[in-house]
Amino acid sequence: MVGFLGKCPQCNEFGTMEIVQTDILKENKHKLESIPLKLIDADATNSERIKTNISEFDRVMGGGIVRDSVTILTAKPGAGKSTLLLQVANILASQGLKVLYASGEESSSQIKSRALRILDNINENLFVLSDNRLDEVIETVNKLDAQFVIVDSIQTFTIEEALPSRAGSPTQTMGCAYELVKLAKESKNPRVVFIVGQMTKEDELAGVRALEHLVDCVLMIEGESGEELRSLISTKNRYGSTGEIGFFSMTEKGMISIDNPSEFFMTKRSEDDNVSGSALTVVKEGTRPIILEIESLVSHSFTPYPSRISDTLKRDHLNTLISVLEQRGGINLYDKNVVIKTTGGIKLKDQASNLATIISIASSCYDVPINTDTVFLADVGLTGELKKIPSLEPRLREAERMGIKKAYVADEVKLHTKFSNLNVIKRKSLKDVLIDFFK
Repeated sequence: MVGFLGKCPQCNEFGTMEIVQTDILKENKHKLESIPLKLIDADATNSERIKTNISEFDRVMGGGIVRDSVTILTAKPGAGKSTLLLQVANILASQGLKVLYASGEESSSQIKSRALRILDNINENLFVLSDNRLDEVIETVNKLDAQFVIVDSIQTFTIEEALPSRAGSPTQTMGCAYELVKLAKESKNPRVVFIVGQMTKEDELAGVRALEHLVDCVLMIEGESGEELRSLISTKNRYGSTGEIGFFSMTEKGMISIDNPSEFFMTKRSEDDNVSGSALTVVKEGTRPIILEIESLVSHSFTPYPSRISDTLKRDHLNTLISVLEQRGGINLYDKNVVIKTTGGIKLKDQASNLATIISIASSCYDVPINTDTVFLADVGLTGELKKIPSLEPRLREAERMGIKKAYVADEVKLHTKFSNLNVIKRKSLKDVLIDFFK
């Protein structure tokens, strides 16, 4: 039975919302039997992880891919979704797993062309199916006994028998997702399923929000087509830390893992090459501390309203830091343009970067370089006082590991770790730090 339900709240059109009830669904409803299981007797699959040996990918997944899990990967067109999954698929195939790459968008020859470009060798355990019928995909999975399944992309697949509606509709998308979850969660034969999801113009996963709640892990690739840096972000992970970030470099040979991000995000300069307007901090991306370079450019404004420009820092936040620098640091910027950016374009969401941002602005304003052996790790209050930040000691350890010699922190912090090669300098206020560098 198919019926229509009034006006759709998403597209504001009548006759587009379908109520579907089929004989197949009715039959299955009576056949399903749920048998309760003691929690103590349930299998803990969290430790049974499949390693891909792509360190950044395994990190974001929580240490590897969990068997019987379902993951959605989404990104803008050209960001590298299919490329990354094809690399992962070939690695797992080389480990002896049977892998099926099902595409509803590309032909087998198109997938083969990409594989020849990014893979050194195509493993014989990697199978490709170009078909947008999910029933055919599931049948092929069972015939091959595939342990790793990729569906690219879910908005192009349909289940014709049970859900007679167009591909990409909420009904079809959720119906396909339910079938894939059931395929992965089979108790006798668990499988890993990766779903590619299309992204909307608002940079969100296309489709109903219930799709994200249904799966175990939601991954997003950030990075524009034509740029080298890619960030793989976990926005949901039942088997690992939410918010974990992995960094990749997009090359002609595919996505290359950046195993030492701190080195990647620091500009290598000698003491003679130090430039003004640059300061280092240590931010936390997920569970990992990363040294980040903040660059500022302060120039004279010839208009009544000077510019405040930054694509890595919210405008209101930047204006707040400039006001603190003017009022508490005694630097007039009312007739100056201020531009802020970070190496790699990483967003500044960590309050620990506030002191480094202010120091980089002051460095550019005075045209006095800050030595690259120094990091700034403190929040700055409206009073100009330095505030302590969370996870300070792991940040300091990362700074010491990368050869940093000095670290400016708030006076109120108490350290439990002794650093042999790092001088931790405590200061009470912003003015105290400014005096050290711009006397």
